Amino acid sequence: MPLEKIHNVSGTIVHVPGDDIDTDRIIPARFMKCVTFDGLGEFLFYDMKFHENGDLKDHPLNEPQFKNSSIMLTGSNFGCGSSREHAPQSLFRAGFRAIIAGNFAEIFFGNSINLGMPCVSVTEEDRNLIAGLITENSELNASLDILESKIKVGDHSISFDLRSGARDSLLNGTWDPLDELLQARQTVEKLHQNLSYT
Repeated sequence: MPLEKIHNVSGTIVHVPGDDIDTDRIIPARFMKCVTFDGLGEFLFYDMKFHENGDLKDHPLNEPQFKNSSIMLTGSNFGCGSSREHAPQSLFRAGFRAIIAGNFAEIFFGNSINLGMPCVSVTEEDRNLIAGLITENSELNASLDILESKIKVGDHSISFDLRSGARDSLLNGTWDPLDELLQARQTVEKLHQNLSYT
C-alpha cells in the first residue's frame, strides 16, 4: 500500500523550550521495555512532566490548551544523546506530526523522517517570533508547507531548512525504507535466486 505523500502538516504548536534536549529526557530509559512502540506516547517527557509522587510539574505539555497540539517548537540540537528510536516514536504516538527546532541530532532526525514526521530547522530569531505568537494566542494554527519550505503562522510566513533528501522522500511518499523494501519484494526475491551462494 503506497505511503502518504506529505506536502503539508498543520495544527497548533506547543513550545517546549531548551537546547540539547536529549532522548533520555524525551523518553526515559525505564519505559523502553515494551515489545512494540504502542503506548509510548503517555511516557513522553515523563520526568519533565511529573514529580516522583506523580504530581504534575509546571510544563507546557501539562497545560490543557496544548493538549491536542500536533507541532512542537523547541531549541537547538534536539534529540541528541543515545540513538534510541523510541524517542521519535513516543513523540509520534503522543500525536506530534512535525518538530520545529534550531537543528537536530543526526540519528533522531533520520528516525523521525522514517515515521513521516518532518523535522524542520529555523533561526533563533524566527523561533522566538513563533514562541511569542503562541504566547499571545495558544489556539493559533500553523501550517508547514513542505514543498515551499515555509511555516505559515498567523500573518507570518517563515522559511525553514529541510534536507533535500528528506524533503523529497516526504513529498514522494517514500519516507519509510522498510515499506520501500516490502514494495520491492519481487525484485529482492529475484536477486536472491540469482545469488551464487544461496
